[in-house]
Amino acid sequence: MVKTALITGITGQDGYYLSRLLLEKHYRVVGLVPPNRQSSVAKLGALADQVEIYSVALTDPVALAEAVEQLQPQEIYNLTAPSFVPDSWKDPLATLDLVTGTATRLLDAVRQAGLATRFYQASSSEMFGQVDQSPQDENTPFRPMNPYAAAKVHAHWTMVHHRQRYGLFACSGILYNHESPLRPPNFVTRKVSLGVASIKLGLSDQLEMGNLDAKRDWGYAGDHVEAMWRMLQADEPEDYVIGTGQLHSVRELIATAFACVDLDWSRYVVVEPGLLRSDEHFHLVANPSKAKQNLDWQPQISFEALLAKMVQRDMDRLKSGTASSPLSVN
Repeated sequence: MVKTALITGITGQDGYYLSRLLLEKHYRVVGLVPPNRQSSVAKLGALADQVEIYSVALTDPVALAEAVEQLQPQEIYNLTAPSFVPDSWKDPLATLDLVTGTATRLLDAVRQAGLATRFYQASSSEMFGQVDQSPQDENTPFRPMNPYAAAKVHAHWTMVHHRQRYGLFACSGILYNHESPLRPPNFVTRKVSLGVASIKLGLSDQLEMGNLDAKRDWGYAGDHVEAMWRMLQADEPEDYVIGTGQLHSVRELIATAFACVDLDWSRYVVVEPGLLRSDEHFHLVANPSKAKQNLDWQPQISFEALLAKMVQRDMDRLKSGTASSPLSVN
């Protein structure tokens, strides 16, 4: 039997890599896309012709229930969320409804339809916030520090409550930073890879950065979506911390990216005080031992290989004049 998977947020980075993975596994992949977001389907590139798009307002519980009833999915991956965390301060209520509201409506739709659908909720390491200890695991307390993180916590517990009260197969992946050539340039990894490529090609002569000592657990998006899929294949629904377990500073990120093109980063990087962020002293780093033990999951792409992949892709984009068009990725 061909499995049907529904994905919200299918046009984002994770939606792309998850769709590609599921198509390789011969799933029928259906993206739930709001009517006002139909044009964003083009971001899927060649995958757009291989997935189905179901137009539905994620804020409409009746329409979502009808979609679930009609499509009868074996799996649902709820990835929808603001793509850039700082933007959540601009409209906290809209963030709450998009993140928590969509999760609640989808879970209710599965329950009302009486389906055995397996549900994945995209949680985030941002939920841990101002941590007292590192690394973090599934038992680390949540201390969200922004509206995005608070909404993710609410959605996470809503998922847990549906699992406990109604017996749904529902789980969440608490994912740490995961990157790819699909990241927009307002993410630091893509800003660096694009900046390095631009300098190497003589299109610019410096890269302005903020705090070089800020540290993150950076992994590859393609590896992280593999963990999502494995969670829904398990015998029991459980929540998992997903990350590399390794901290790297922005300074290391920059040095590694410049090394990909044989350049000395210190000659080109300028620290701009206006780019400093106040929350960068928190050390969010994963302890993914539970996922390794229960799901046999571990990252396949190293930090260095990820940056080489991103820098090379941005070199190709700049040479072809498509630096703003992330339609071809690896």
